[in-house]
Amino acid sequence: MKHKLLYISILACFLCSCHWFEQKRQTGAAVELNGHLLYQSTLDSLTLGLHGEDSARVAEQFIRQWAKDILVYERARLRPDKQLEAMVEDYRRSLYVHAYEREQVQHRMPREVADTIVQQIYNSHPERYRLKETIVQGLLLVLPSDAPDQRKLRGWLQDLSPENLERIEKYAYQYASGYELFTDQWRSAQQLLLTMPFEKDELNVMLRQRSSLIEMLDTASTYLLQVTNKHLEGDAMPLDYARPLIEETVLSVRQVEFLRNGRETLYDEAVQKGQIRFYNKEQED
Repeated sequence: MKHKLLYISILACFLCSCHWFEQKRQTGAAVELNGHLLYQSTLDSLTLGLHGEDSARVAEQFIRQWAKDILVYERARLRPDKQLEAMVEDYRRSLYVHAYEREQVQHRMPREVADTIVQQIYNSHPERYRLKETIVQGLLLVLPSDAPDQRKLRGWLQDLSPENLERIEKYAYQYASGYELFTDQWRSAQQLLLTMPFEKDELNVMLRQRSSLIEMLDTASTYLLQVTNKHLEGDAMPLDYARPLIEETVLSVRQVEFLRNGRETLYDEAVQKGQIRFYNKEQED
């Protein structure tokens, strides 16, 4: 009878052990250390493209480092340090507060800035909104030097009527290696130089000329820049160009005020609900 009971106990332990390993296998775990799991998917991503000994070596090195980090961490926790625990708790609390307030700002703080506010700030602080480089609006074409009908094209560029814009687009589709229409957007001189391989000073000199059509040549291409509007370095920014900067400033100030008011509201509610209790010396006496 005793042997039978011992056999049943061993069998039960074996079955439980098999069930435990099966559970770990189903979760995708490859290694376990004191309840910490390292998943096979992590090892697979590290050894992607490797085979044989190389794959095994990389996996082994990672497992060893993973295990060492855990063992050092758990050994360190056996030596309690009140100052360190306080720092950890402060950091943990800061993370929670930051995540909560970021969510509040994203979902509850108004994001729109009225035109009247933008205009008022723009008018009140003109010195803040000066251009550090020239900006332009217009149209840019990059053509092979031997592209046909360039004289006709230049005529269309001088008069960007809807009909001529349609002609230019058809021409660009057929012959141009580069085409960009930005008559309603601003481009800085630096942005233009990404397409026009010339020195910034050279481009700035050309942009200061009265002619609205700027032409540049290299050994293979012709660059035609038709300027419809421009503001030179040192000029006051146009309002539509300055608007994103003004909105960023307004929203930054608004966020500070929004978070301050949110904290004040939480405090007042806590006082009203009796969550905060005040003690003074007279009451204790």
